[in-house]
Amino acid sequence: MKTDDLIAELGKYLDPRLAHDLVDEFINIRSECKTGMLGRVSAGKFVETCVQVLQYLESGKYEKKPDVDQYLRTLESRATSLNDDLKITFARIARSTYTLRNKRNIAHKGEVDPNIYDLHYVLASAQWMLSEIVRQTLTGNMTTAGRMIEFIQVTVSSVIEDFGDRKLVFGKLTVDEEIIVLLYSYYPNDADVKSIEASLDRRSSSAVYMSLKKLWRKKLIHRENSSYKLTQEGFRKALEILQTLGVK
Repeated sequence: MKTDDLIAELGKYLDPRLAHDLVDEFINIRSECKTGMLGRVSAGKFVETCVQVLQYLESGKYEKKPDVDQYLRTLESRATSLNDDLKITFARIARSTYTLRNKRNIAHKGEVDPNIYDLHYVLASAQWMLSEIVRQTLTGNMTTAGRMIEFIQVTVSSVIEDFGDRKLVFGKLTVDEEIIVLLYSYYPNDADVKSIEASLDRRSSSAVYMSLKKLWRKKLIHRENSSYKLTQEGFRKALEILQTLGVK
């Protein structure tokens, strides 16, 4: 499952523009979590798009500039075709996220900056809301829905920095451990050998090749043509490594 796949699948059930914006804004929030910087505009846009999705599911159309707070505040008490999971639970979570975007101020000197835990809450709520939209719309294909939700729920780690054509893994790790953490950042997708070698270009090619072979023999990774993916056991191993690095 990749970002484009997620957009394409949601576009079968939602307005394609909404599907694109929803996923794009979610990815922005996830990227902000990696850098530790909360972009309140991204959080606001994501919730606004969620409101447009609710409007679309409710009536088949949506407003270009909805009154987000008013819509979410009144949804629970009015007659609607939306079920309680959307009109109550979803709406309350969306409104709390929008509140962080609108009502929180930058910390004053000497105070604890709330930015980081605000950010983690925004990401967690965005993961929940996007997963719930997937669950509510893809009712006829639970296998695909499950794969999409698995992709959405992957934990973000600041141990990994994405440079587009390669990713850097930080921390004092062996080659084996570095590969496992790298593949964790792609999970549930696979990564081709060229991408792995580019990301580990500070290691010798022979060391990378030998580690891939060793991890494959231990069944921590699965090989498909020229690509590798973590197995379930490899995924558990990645979580263990991240915990030793202080990533929960």
